[in-house]
Amino acid sequence: MSELAKQTGVSRSTIKRRFAAIEKKWEQPVLHGGGFVHIDATYWGHNWGVMVAVDESSSKVLYLAFIRHETVEDYRKAVASLEERGFRIDGIIIDGMQSLFREFSRYPVQMCHFHMISIIRRYLTKNPKMKAAKELRRIVLSVTGTDRSTFETAYNQWKETYADTINRRTVSKRTGASWFTHKRLRTAMHSVDFYMPYLFTFQREECAGMPNTNNKIEGTFTDLKKNLNAHSGMSVKNRKRFIIGFFLAWNELKHVK
Repeated sequence: MSELAKQTGVSRSTIKRRFAAIEKKWEQPVLHGGGFVHIDATYWGHNWGVMVAVDESSSKVLYLAFIRHETVEDYRKAVASLEERGFRIDGIIIDGMQSLFREFSRYPVQMCHFHMISIIRRYLTKNPKMKAAKELRRIVLSVTGTDRSTFETAYNQWKETYADTINRRTVSKRTGASWFTHKRLRTAMHSVDFYMPYLFTFQREECAGMPNTNNKIEGTFTDLKKNLNAHSGMSVKNRKRFIIGFFLAWNELKHVK
């Protein structure tokens, strides 16, 4: 800014004020056709973030909104906006908020495989010591390279083999109260139980071409944060202008391609 002030013969504060006056506005784009949609959000701190919907085939951003917290209502608004603008949603790829699967039950919904693996890793760690946990982790890690029948068979066999471990209870000598001994193992199991109907949606005949991960939108967020992190110290207002400018340029690039 100092160099620009010197070159133009005005003060640095004037240059700064003129840059601040430049507005980047996002208008939800005109849509047509349809396809599979990735929807997700990313955050800066705990109070604000950005939610986007990305088209699987073109990689273009179909929807953008700044949010405070990731709620079902935010996702509902995103989907409603797409449909109101004429986009046919053939399926949705999301990454784990359980209430969303009920909310969008009228669409084919795919649970991101890598997020499924991450959930299990969170409960069992990367290197579990217990044999039952090791086996469950191995089965879940196979999800990206198998089909539903094979996966379900292996998982149901695991539940039978380790039923005693899964259902083992610890009893308090003092009060007589009891609780499940391996709570984290059971929580991991319940997660697989819940997401099972959504792990292989992409293999259904009517969902040909649907991805099994949210990598496309995760990659978009990675590019955004890599660029944004190069400019530390920006105010929230300027960060939002940057984000809007980034996605405007992103869509222009995808349009050219």
